[in-house]
Amino acid sequence: MILKNVEKKENNTALFMVESDAAEFEEAVQGAYLKNKKNINIPGFRKGHVSRAIVENFYGKEVFYQDAMDELAPKAFEQGVSEGELKIVGQPAINNVEVTDERTVRYTFSVSLYPEVTLGQYKGLKAPKDVTEASDEEVAEELEKARKQNARKVSVDDRPAQMGDTVNIDFDGFLNGERFDGGKAEGYDLELGSNSFVPGFEEQVAGMQIGEEKDLDITFPESYVENLAGKAVVFKVKLNSITFPELPELDDEFAGDQGFDTLDEYKADIRKKLQEKYEQQAETAFRSLIMKQAADNMSCDVPDAMIHEKAEEIIRNYAANFGLTDRNVELEKLVRMMGIDAETMNQSILPSAQYQVRTELLLEAVAKAENLELTEEETEEYLKKVAEGVNAKPEEIKEYFGLDTIRNEYLKEKATEIIMNSAEIGEPETPAEAPAEETEE
Repeated sequence: MILKNVEKKENNTALFMVESDAAEFEEAVQGAYLKNKKNINIPGFRKGHVSRAIVENFYGKEVFYQDAMDELAPKAFEQGVSEGELKIVGQPAINNVEVTDERTVRYTFSVSLYPEVTLGQYKGLKAPKDVTEASDEEVAEELEKARKQNARKVSVDDRPAQMGDTVNIDFDGFLNGERFDGGKAEGYDLELGSNSFVPGFEEQVAGMQIGEEKDLDITFPESYVENLAGKAVVFKVKLNSITFPELPELDDEFAGDQGFDTLDEYKADIRKKLQEKYEQQAETAFRSLIMKQAADNMSCDVPDAMIHEKAEEIIRNYAANFGLTDRNVELEKLVRMMGIDAETMNQSILPSAQYQVRTELLLEAVAKAENLELTEEETEEYLKKVAEGVNAKPEEIKEYFGLDTIRNEYLKEKATEIIMNSAEIGEPETPAEAPAEETEE
């Protein structure tokens, strides 16, 4: 096989032609005949014992061409990529296959090429970094959460239920006098005011006494499940018990239960942790702005194939969070299973995929421009750190991802450090506008 030509097109695509010689094609045709002959049935001949010449005379000389061409296609593609030193992305397409009069075969492939990157400014970039100050109100909110988490449940038997109470109830739902599925429970604990039940339910339970039974008239929202949406139903409810949370006093004793000597010390710790969270959020936002600037400053025509591959990776990683880890599930089916609509795909997933791809291309280009290299010792240390982060052994990480992938990730981390270490806090610089041309009056 020989690469005949490579024609690069716009949008990082290319066409290339590979030609196999007559001997290769004849070998593939003979192989196709041998593979299929046991299934060939021609009148007057024993099945599986018909010569190739007779088969070709009966069905035509091209009878085994398609199988032979399919056999040679992957080899032709690999030959073209190797000889043309092409770095491709996505899946190739065969635009044309032609058998010449000399019984050579010409394959024309269409591919997306790995994009070339022209870096713009990636050092000395500026972005704002606004750190929120933890307020007294937020400290008080955190204290209140802690009090609720440590509240003691107190039983009530001398008053009706009220909002804020937790009631234990039996209930049974009826539509047009018939019990409906999912509308019955016994010994159910419900916090009144939590809005965890259909609107109107909790409000009607409030005011009931222990042991009281009551019919609640409820109309389901139009957005509810199809068989109940907008329907008027009756819930028969019995109130079994009432409890309410008794919050601990906000004093040094309470602080002691949380591991602090005084309430002031506890408050100071809450403020410190809030501040650390806000500083981390500000740093994350700052890094994102800087990296986006660097990516926007570079010139790169990203093939659609790379964006769609990354979008698939995002979807499959998201699905894995819900236990859908089978990589053999077709993407279209997975999208339906996850309820991802066109709007989500176009406004969220694809833009995120494009940003991630551009960022990865940026970091690869920076690593190359900065002549970043890794020693064997650095790679091993990085491998250990990654393994510790996921509670695995370095050998397991190496086997799962491959050493090349691990090294590339470390190089991208180093490239990120170069960009961020030179970044400054401030308003980003905008290109000066060209002066307007003067016109003659």
